[in-house]
Amino acid sequence: MKAVLVYTPGGPDALNYVEAPMPLPGAQDVVIRAEAFGVGQPDALIRSGVYKWMPPLPANPGNDVAGYIETVGRDVTGLEVGQKVLLSARDLSQRGGCYAEYVCAPANAVHPLADSVSCEEAVCLANYQVAWALLHEASGPRPPQTVLVIGAAGGVGSALLQLARLAGMRTIGSVSTAEKAEFARAMGADDVVFYRAENVVDRTLELTAGAGVDLVLDHVCGADFAGYLRTLRKWGTLLSYNAFAGLPEENLMGEMRKYLGNCPAVRCFSFHIYDHDRPNRRRIMREVIAALEAGHIKPAIAARFPLARVRDAHAMLESGAALGKIIMTPS
Repeated sequence: MKAVLVYTPGGPDALNYVEAPMPLPGAQDVVIRAEAFGVGQPDALIRSGVYKWMPPLPANPGNDVAGYIETVGRDVTGLEVGQKVLLSARDLSQRGGCYAEYVCAPANAVHPLADSVSCEEAVCLANYQVAWALLHEASGPRPPQTVLVIGAAGGVGSALLQLARLAGMRTIGSVSTAEKAEFARAMGADDVVFYRAENVVDRTLELTAGAGVDLVLDHVCGADFAGYLRTLRKWGTLLSYNAFAGLPEENLMGEMRKYLGNCPAVRCFSFHIYDHDRPNRRRIMREVIAALEAGHIKPAIAARFPLARVRDAHAMLESGAALGKIIMTPS
């Protein structure tokens, strides 16, 4: 079978499409015949060798695969050959391992899928799993009613928009271009702000008639992060779930105290909080699978590549040009 391995970390050229032995299941394992693979930032971090939860080299950097059960171990119950399933490396003992035509995993790590769900849509759900946790568990003690999503056209950003709309929340999406604004609106944004042409804070306050928002969700951080405190309503939360632009330079405690009367909160979030919390990790995934099965969410697929073109898929990921999720198929 074919698989992707990284021998020496680096850019997309570090990805090698190679022949690999067929996996053999243990008594409590299943082998999945892959139909679709997700391509995301954790994959790129493994490829680059900088992931905090890095698997050993040579590493298979894939973290999401959906397909059909090819083989079941002798002690497996409740699953059968031919059944459609989703596997996330979040449910494995280490990250990675999913870029291969056949993937072996513990039977209790897979999620059964309804026939109505496509494998291509299923491998987009890791973003929705994060988004659900951000909106419903990390957002603070009071359910948010109005949310500002920074980078609303990205993979997690677009998932946030859909899930927020499903929950009845008003959303404002921060985007860079008219194309991304159109995409964000299609994903559920009630309003958009162009961060290159407008002051996001001032425009957000204008859109909310000065009231501000309950929740700001930001994966960029950097120089603009502390300024978002001014957009918060009373008891509002500024929530960072990544820091692609680096850490803020301001004294955050000092900045927070400028708005002491609103009792603002700043929180950092990583889905790794669920690494040792299997029941809640899987509960959240079942929530988003159910939403997909019911037709309440519709993942946007930006591009499809065959596994043999994994370098091209990662080059597109690195470009930041994708609107929605990049996926791959075995051929």
